[in-house]
Amino acid sequence: MKIKRFVASDMRTALAAVKKEIGEDAVILSNKSVEGGVELVAAIDFDEEKFDANAIARQARKQPKKQSAAVEPQAPKAPQTPQAQSQVPRVQSFDITPDTEHQASGYQAQAETGLQSDRHENESIEEMRREMRALRRMMENELSGISWREMGDRRPDSKELFRQLMAMGLSADIAERLMSAASGQGNFEQQWTQAMYHLSAEISVTGDDLTERGGIVAVVGPTGVGKTTSIAKLAARYCLRHGNRHVAMISTDNYRIGAREQLHTYGRILNVPVRTAANADELMETLNVFADKRFILIDTAGMSHQDAKLAEQLGMLESAGRMVTRYLALSATTELAALHRALDSFATIRPDACLITKTDEAASLGSILSVVIKSGLPIAYYTDGQKVPEDMHVARANPLVNMASTLAQDVSDHLGDGYLAFALSDARTHAYM
Repeated sequence: MKIKRFVASDMRTALAAVKKEIGEDAVILSNKSVEGGVELVAAIDFDEEKFDANAIARQARKQPKKQSAAVEPQAPKAPQTPQAQSQVPRVQSFDITPDTEHQASGYQAQAETGLQSDRHENESIEEMRREMRALRRMMENELSGISWREMGDRRPDSKELFRQLMAMGLSADIAERLMSAASGQGNFEQQWTQAMYHLSAEISVTGDDLTERGGIVAVVGPTGVGKTTSIAKLAARYCLRHGNRHVAMISTDNYRIGAREQLHTYGRILNVPVRTAANADELMETLNVFADKRFILIDTAGMSHQDAKLAEQLGMLESAGRMVTRYLALSATTELAALHRALDSFATIRPDACLITKTDEAASLGSILSVVIKSGLPIAYYTDGQKVPEDMHVARANPLVNMASTLAQDVSDHLGDGYLAFALSDARTHAYM
């Protein structure tokens, strides 16, 4: 292992020297401030076997076997006939004399001492690895802080732009991409306008109102996102335009009585028929019964990704084939990780578009916009209240971006420089991976 000491005026210069002298695979062993700058101790050319805990354990297991073999007495060799050579004794017995027993005890003690030493060495290696990871995080934080301060000195408008984009709740990589696209486009206001323009361009919408032309529509999604209410809003929009004669609703939710009753209540209010389908056969039969209807809406059971019955519900919908338009309902109040999980859970049915609910209850819209941008899933409708059908709108990118921008105005001051610096550094790191 090659170890070398570096002293420089600042961390960036020291790291550059390490990279130049001993390469990018160097490992920083220590880091401290000294008079006139910083001191780094870096190493390269590790012996991988030495740092492999599994290899050490294997050596420890082999060691007692070799030592215990020493206590087995060696019988004098006798001439062997071909017949004797083919007979291998299954058991060998011998007497252990006091001297031999004492010798075996000594070997056992040595083996135990060796195992304890190996365990101690393994613990030391793990401790060193933890310290190196902590040191790496510390250096990453320090470097991201330096980069953030330098950007503030050279491009203060870009720094403020990134802060405002992160306040919208956008993922760091999208915020960084928008900042780069708008960088150098005049003052902050002009850069912000450019960033919002690029954000709108990245949001895909269907631009299609099914309540104008009809069809068969199924709304799927996690529990509690507002699927049943959205179904009622779509049905009411169609009834207002074309009357209720050609509208029907189907529920495949056989698990929550309240959900079925809610849909039947909407059916009575709109004066449209409502049926329940418990399996794929019943669903196909019900669709045949409603063959004369122009607009059929299917309300599905809301389930989490861990529910074993989720595959059964999705299988029912798959049995209907691609004649059914599938909308994935996503709540704007859901956190980013749960939104990604929902997309993964319902990916098997290949949703045609998404329906964003509860935008009026969300503290920000950045998370939901980030998810639909990364997934490429177009937005068909969004809802912003409980009124049926007034609070449902055909999705347009500009209104969604304007809402997201308005919600962000009171958030930017609460984002610390440390968080923003690390987010920007992480976004740039992953952009080149």
